[in-house]
Amino acid sequence: MDTTWLEDFVAVIRTGGFSRAAEERAISQPAFSRRIRCLEDWVGAPLFDRAARVVQLTPAGERLQPFAEEVLRQLETGRQDALSAAQAVTEKLLFASTHALSLSFFPPWLRTLEREEPLMSTIQWTADSMQACERLMIDGAVQFLLCHHHRAASNLLAGDRFKSVMLGEDVMVPVAAPALAGSDVLRSGPFLAYSDSSGMGRILKAAWEAAQRPPLPEPVFSSHLATMLVTMARDGRGVVWSPLSLVGEDLQSGRLVQLGDAGDEVRLEIHLFRPRVRQPRAAERFWERVVERAAQSARN
Repeated sequence: MDTTWLEDFVAVIRTGGFSRAAEERAISQPAFSRRIRCLEDWVGAPLFDRAARVVQLTPAGERLQPFAEEVLRQLETGRQDALSAAQAVTEKLLFASTHALSLSFFPPWLRTLEREEPLMSTIQWTADSMQACERLMIDGAVQFLLCHHHRAASNLLAGDRFKSVMLGEDVMVPVAAPALAGSDVLRSGPFLAYSDSSGMGRILKAAWEAAQRPPLPEPVFSSHLATMLVTMARDGRGVVWSPLSLVGEDLQSGRLVQLGDAGDEVRLEIHLFRPRVRQPRAAERFWERVVERAAQSARN
């Protein structure tokens, strides 16, 4: 058994094709296909339905996928832990976060934690779309993921391999430039939308479907960046459902106005996710502090 085969297997699933996976793995497609065959020989069953027009896992492949991802993630965690012990350097906390919370939530939240007790570790921070952040967590490249969460919206971290703690609350509100406030922009557009890789877009769509509301208008502009959509809204380009934490100052200054009523809002939670398996010592100590503080906040 060669863990390279598992990496190849996961790459096919992630990229959606053998040729793209081979390119990502910097290997010729014939050589890549041979490695996939080696994995299938080791398992004893085909993992991909090669008769399908698109990449499709067989039942055996579906059963193997979570185990392959978990093995690779644990190996990466073990490598990082061993490297930290061998080098005897300052331990790092590896975070991924959606862009909106990187700007609005994380800095004051971290200041509050450090006010109680300084961190003895450095922080390595990656801000990206929710889809990319989920991939980093599954691959074991980060220890924590900070994101918005809504019970109606699915994510790749559900199930028994990850857990989370709620750090706070937020709300998505429809906002637009004052010049559009008197029109029917909330119902008919122009609408500024989140792209498919955005967690906010995933949440908004799920909340709308759960409430059995009519579909939102076709967008005139889309992006996975909430900050980009808010900038376009300031420019009078349309209405966007934005986290209130991101547009609070805009509403106070009058650059943007909130539209609709309470029924048009989407309540959110802010969660910090982590793998259930043991993390390096610094990460475990940090998690204990976060959970303890969250419990104190809930009691208060």
